Amino acid sequence: MTAILIADDDPDIRDLIAFKLEQAGYDVIAVDNGLAALSAARETPPDLAVLDVMMPGMSGIDVCRELRGNAPTATLPIILLTARAQEGDVEVGFGAGADDYVVKPFSPRELVSRVEAVLARTRA
Repeated sequence: MTAILIADDDPDIRDLIAFKLEQAGYDVIAVDNGLAALSAARETPPDLAVLDVMMPGMSGIDVCRELRGNAPTATLPIILLTARAQEGDVEVGFGAGADDYVVKPFSPRELVSRVEAVLARTRA
């Protein structure tokens, strides 16, 4: 089964994303910070990661850069999830290696569709 890593420090958002992805048939690994996300991804690389940008300790941008710089996770599909919608923020996200960038507030159904689209592109 396809495993999705979710990292978000807001438990309500994390639980909502996990619920929707599990409903769509995915296995979910949910963590509450960037360091835990990095550790989980290195221990058992998921098929895709959804990372909140603004987390305490280590941001989703930093996690994305670390994953891209590590051979076993260098090609891991990554979707950044953030309230930061300015053009410069989006550029930084894609510059760090993100495959997609979703702005909060977001539609959970749309996020599942984006997960499916990114997975389809990376598996083609």
